[in-house]
Amino acid sequence: MGLSLKPQHLKRYKDVALLLFKYGRMDLVKAAGLDATLDDEREAGTGAVPEAAELADDLERMGPTFIKLGQLLSTRPDILPTPYLQALARLQDRVDQFSFGEVERIVAGELGIRLSKAFAEFEATPIAAASLGQVHRAAMRDGRRVAVKVQRPDIRQRVAEDLEALEDIAEFLDEHTEFGRRYEFRKILDEFRRSLLRELDYHEEAQNLAVIRRNLAEFDRIAIPATIDDYTTSRVLTMEYVSGTKITVLSPVARLELDGAELGEQLFRAYLKQILVDGFFHADPHPGNVLVTDDGTIALLDLGMVARIAPRVQEHLLQLLLAISEGQSDAAVTFALKLGETREDFDEPEFSRRVSDLIGQHQDAELRNIHVGRAVLELGRAAGDVGLRLPTELALLGKTLLNLDQIAESLDPKFNPTASIRRNAAEIMRARLVKSASPGNLFSSILEMKDFLERLPARVNKILDAVANNQLSVKVDAIDEMRLMAGFQKVANRITMGLLLAALILGAAQLMRIETSFRILGYPGLAIIFFLLAAGGGVALMLSVLFKDEGAFRAPGSRHTAG
Repeated sequence: MGLSLKPQHLKRYKDVALLLFKYGRMDLVKAAGLDATLDDEREAGTGAVPEAAELADDLERMGPTFIKLGQLLSTRPDILPTPYLQALARLQDRVDQFSFGEVERIVAGELGIRLSKAFAEFEATPIAAASLGQVHRAAMRDGRRVAVKVQRPDIRQRVAEDLEALEDIAEFLDEHTEFGRRYEFRKILDEFRRSLLRELDYHEEAQNLAVIRRNLAEFDRIAIPATIDDYTTSRVLTMEYVSGTKITVLSPVARLELDGAELGEQLFRAYLKQILVDGFFHADPHPGNVLVTDDGTIALLDLGMVARIAPRVQEHLLQLLLAISEGQSDAAVTFALKLGETREDFDEPEFSRRVSDLIGQHQDAELRNIHVGRAVLELGRAAGDVGLRLPTELALLGKTLLNLDQIAESLDPKFNPTASIRRNAAEIMRARLVKSASPGNLFSSILEMKDFLERLPARVNKILDAVANNQLSVKVDAIDEMRLMAGFQKVANRITMGLLLAALILGAAQLMRIETSFRILGYPGLAIIFFLLAAGGGVALMLSVLFKDEGAFRAPGSRHTAG
């Protein structure tokens, strides 16, 4: 059974089929019935194994949707081998610029005013052109220098058509192939769709800029451009212009003039706060999006791609990062299991072995640091191979930390990201506690307490009525009720015996003060008798506990073996 081909998507079906065929997945092409779209291309193939770097080039040629898809796949070490991940991580989101006439038309249509009226200056040549839009320098009427991001014409329609074709293929693979059932491509595509549609709405990016700018206000060496709300729509984003140099092209002399250690530390701390305290972080801090400004600060640009992390996941992520940074493989396995979802074929011993190996490879305290970002991505690959599905937030976190490692090393070759995580762990925990004690959380707790107190009288009355009518029952899910009751009786007997022994000791202590002619070893005889009885009872109780209680609650048929 093959995929039902829709005529309007034939070109995209063919592009995807060619891509899969080129990289050795003809089995998927045949399973989906896409081999008919290849025509003579199969015979034209050379049979040579393509280089991993070619995948990035092929996706760039296929257009904006596939460039973004490649960026998503670069965070999935469970699907692609490491060389392909590295190639896609360097995927350049650069395409040819579109005409200035289109820019004028789009800006005027979105702002409702001619370009010449809205801006005092507007440079015709863009300073950057990406798959979804391009950026132009401009000046407001009040003299402020701004950057204007303009969305490509007809890009939304093109993306929608591409997504529809990809959805057909993903749905078929999930339903009819083992490969699809394992990786659930429909879920991956749904996540990709949400992310891409958010990037296509510049209102979302403007909000991201505002939120992260507010969250990072305490960092004096980190700059986030402010947006010009009146000049921002879903297809046009106007923000402060930040003058600086991309960190990838800094000269050695410029690096010497920077306080690289302080910049690297503050940048790393800012991202740890975003990820582990705020739960909302910039998920694409690749070196091309990071500028060193003219006044020596770090500016973060292009905040279209962000990620959100739930508080429960934040706690496990912090524990996992600390375990990796400390080289504790057992703890890393424990917290990864708390984060993930196991499949039927999950192999826990193999997962433990692989995590131990990868942390061992990354850890050498005397020679080099643990690269936490790379370790997180490799942990994701190990999990995928053995049947553990980790949340997508973990893959984004790994890619983010990997990019931060590279940026921090560019600023300061001696920067140690592992040590930074350890240094900032206490501050992160303090910030999390302060956040949990916010007025909103306090009021929520008060409301829950109010609800509990309001319901308490009715619940107590219900219990008392059940007791009065002899209808109260306690359900205990136990293996053997008789054994359970015998255990309770034994506990009660031990407590009673202990109380009697304590009474004997207290009575003997009091009798020691009473002078009497009946004496043993020079001490009041009755007191000594009580002491001896208490000692004998205590020894008997101890022997009973040691030798009789050991197997009291042992499951029937179980046995102990000596090692």
